[in-house]
Amino acid sequence: MLSGPRTNDQLAERVRRLFGAVPCRLQVAALPWRIGESGLEIMLITSRETRRWVLPKGWPEAREPLSEAAVREAGEEAGLSGTISHVEVGRYFYAKSLADGQDVPCEVLVYPLRVIDVADKWKERRERERRWFSGAEAARQVAEPDLGEIIAAFSADPELYTA
Repeated sequence: MLSGPRTNDQLAERVRRLFGAVPCRLQVAALPWRIGESGLEIMLITSRETRRWVLPKGWPEAREPLSEAAVREAGEEAGLSGTISHVEVGRYFYAKSLADGQDVPCEVLVYPLRVIDVADKWKERRERERRWFSGAEAARQVAEPDLGEIIAAFSADPELYTA
């Protein structure tokens, strides 16, 4: 017997009981890159709360193509625009801490973004720092080992992922 509509929390709890874990939520990230004077460079930004170095990432909106969501996030979080690959370069998992203190497992699909323009003013400019790193340094700066591996693999041969 049904007792009315379920909340997202009730549904997540039911799935956890059935399958043993809270289901993963999907996020997308842009891997912003350019060729600078000393070779390939990757832009990282700081997260708002912990100030760790991360890629611009977020939640796709309804019916939005995933690669386009990654471009939107790069624009909002870092003031970047450019040419996005429609093929992901990799994916990694992490625990997202929500405002209510709950940790939610997330799977992040990473799309290379060849940066064409870096805006002086953008939506989250007062909340984040952004910086260009060499590929090797960017891979070392991120906290998630799987993301570091994705950055390192991309940096070794970006043409494999952007052709």
